[in-house]
Amino acid sequence: MEDPESAGAAPPPGLSSLLPPREFLRSRKGQLLLAESVLSFIIFICYIASLAASFMMAPLLEFLLALFLFFAYASKLNEKFKGVHWPLADFLRCVTAAIIYFAISIAAVSKYSDGASKAAGVFGFAATIVFAVDFYITFNDLVTFLKQGSSDSPEGRRTEDEDSDSDSD
Repeated sequence: MEDPESAGAAPPPGLSSLLPPREFLRSRKGQLLLAESVLSFIIFICYIASLAASFMMAPLLEFLLALFLFFAYASKLNEKFKGVHWPLADFLRCVTAAIIYFAISIAAVSKYSDGASKAAGVFGFAATIVFAVDFYITFNDLVTFLKQGSSDSPEGRRTEDEDSDSDSD
């Protein structure tokens, strides 16, 4: 008798149904969101253990936002809720996170002398780079999206009108 798992049957629902699909984990956006979540959580833990505990709220919020977007994109909520402009929200989140991480990392490294603050600052600089890469990629996607929508703009119509006028001459 053949084992049902080897026959290609779907695994029973359970904890594995909460995991994101492998295609998303292999995608660039999935890897960036996962890196952002992991780095934000590590920075949060470092700030809790440091003298710079007053900075712990920023990494906690960024961790929760990155985790939310990770599962929102993995479960394709962005395709179900069209009222939210997901790329713009993601772009703004990445820009603010990069700026905030850069600022608090400089403060943690320069102002505090304990090891946990220094570690949080170093991880914060790494997170700044990851968020900057994410907002650069998201910005390019936004520009591409806006260029596709620009054919409906008055400038797009004006060039089409000029083309039709030149054809009639």
